[in-house]
Amino acid sequence: MGNLVGCYTGSTSSPDVIPEIFTPSSSGISRSTTSGKRYSESSSSGNSGYSFGDHPSFEVTSPQSGEILEKPNLRVFSFAELKSATKNFRPETVLGEGGFGRVYKGWIDEKIVSPSASRSGCKIAVAIKKLNSESVQGFEEWQSEVNFLGRLSHCNLVKLLGYCWEDTELLLVYEYLPKGSLENHLFRRNPSMEPLSWDRRISIALGVARGLAFLHNSDKQVIYRDFKASNILLDANYDAKLSDFGLAKLGPSAGNSHVTTRILGTYGYAAPEYVATGRLYVNSDVYGFGVVLLEMLTGLRALDMNRPKGRQNLMEWAKPCLSNKKKLKTFMDPRIDGQYSLKAAHELAQLILKCIVLDPKARPCMNEVVEVIQKVEAIKENPKENQTNNGRAFLGNHKQLGSCRRSSYHPRHHGTKMGMRGQ
Repeated sequence: MGNLVGCYTGSTSSPDVIPEIFTPSSSGISRSTTSGKRYSESSSSGNSGYSFGDHPSFEVTSPQSGEILEKPNLRVFSFAELKSATKNFRPETVLGEGGFGRVYKGWIDEKIVSPSASRSGCKIAVAIKKLNSESVQGFEEWQSEVNFLGRLSHCNLVKLLGYCWEDTELLLVYEYLPKGSLENHLFRRNPSMEPLSWDRRISIALGVARGLAFLHNSDKQVIYRDFKASNILLDANYDAKLSDFGLAKLGPSAGNSHVTTRILGTYGYAAPEYVATGRLYVNSDVYGFGVVLLEMLTGLRALDMNRPKGRQNLMEWAKPCLSNKKKLKTFMDPRIDGQYSLKAAHELAQLILKCIVLDPKARPCMNEVVEVIQKVEAIKENPKENQTNNGRAFLGNHKQLGSCRRSSYHPRHHGTKMGMRGQ
């Protein structure tokens, strides 16, 4: 389940990579040198010449749900500051690693990111993502994160605090989310980590659904493009936030139904129409949401090549059973047995089926998804109706695959990334 970025053999400066990003000069992105001089960069060609347009119209249809700034409002950090914050990027401060590079936990003065803080000298934890020099698309993804997360503000999107661009060093500084990723909670063995309860899973699903709805409801729609469990982070209260906007893209304009672009994303989560043709719809995100919702119900990975043949793709394996309540029970994660009503589980299963239909225009919009999950959350039937005497059958189905989906070893990337040119 490795990433597919390496499958693309074209130039990284191809204009179809991320053409919608602001030019650095217009967005306020500045670069520093080791001498301390700071300047803005722009270019009429190559990777630096991206633009949202001369007159960006980027409003949200529901103002209460979030805010979009006209330009990024971010702190520019020096490399020395971030080196000090991570104790010279010591290995013990590593939180994780992805295609972009490593993510470190660091400590910075609270007043640096919050000037209104009552006193200086108080340190707060942050997450610092440092570009791997061997990253194929590092600069494009770094710039995309700055321009999208630097402008998008919503309680279900991770907060970008600042960045560093000093000589060849590219870093991003985020709020620190102590509970880690949804992927870790669903799939990784950790004796100190309690399984996510049914109520908590519904709350997480509702949170990320609201985050996607916020992106889709803006006047210039934002397509997230890489929706998966490893990109959903949890704060201390298990509130969910979308992270990693390196592949985010502006949606179609001028009455078009889709944008055609190079194929980037993750196998098992990317919508079939996008994988097949490079045509990216706003509702391509809805397909990925349906896949993650199925993972949350079952506790099984979307794609696991260690499972028996015919069961490796969770969506293909489970889809015929989602409309049958009896069969659905055999797919439910045994760790939440007795915590939910079968009616609630069935409602979510029907939502999943709607999210993964092949025709993107037939999928529900994220506002509709939010409404369904809110109704499911309100179902308060006695969950004991779901408990049966054949609990062994429940556990048997999962135990048979337990060594595959709960192994102590996991690849650094969840799924298989794609990087083939669209057609």
